[in-house]
Amino acid sequence: MSDDSIEDRVIAILAEQALLDPSEIRRDASPADLGIDSLGLVEVVFALEEAFDIQIPFNANDPDQTASARSDFDISTVDSLARAVKALAA
Repeated sequence: MSDDSIEDRVIAILAEQALLDPSEIRRDASPADLGIDSLGLVEVVFALEEAFDIQIPFNANDPDQTASARSDFDISTVDSLARAVKALAA
C-alpha cells in the first residue's frame, strides 16, 4: 500500500468518526479539533487496526503519556497519526 493511500485511508477513518467530509480534515488538526472525543478515538484506533492489519499500542490514545511512552505512536495530529500508521504498516 502506498504512503498516499495510507494517508487517504487514515483521513477517511477520521472523517467518518468526526462526521466530516474527508476534504474538511486538516493535516495539522488534532482529534479534539475534529470533534473526536476519547471514545471516538478508541473507535478510530480499532478501525485503523482493522484497516491496516496492525496492532496499535494499548496506551496510544492516552493524552497523559509522552510520545516515547506510547512507543512513538503519536496521535496528536492527523499527520502524526498517518506517519505512525505508516510505520506500523511497513
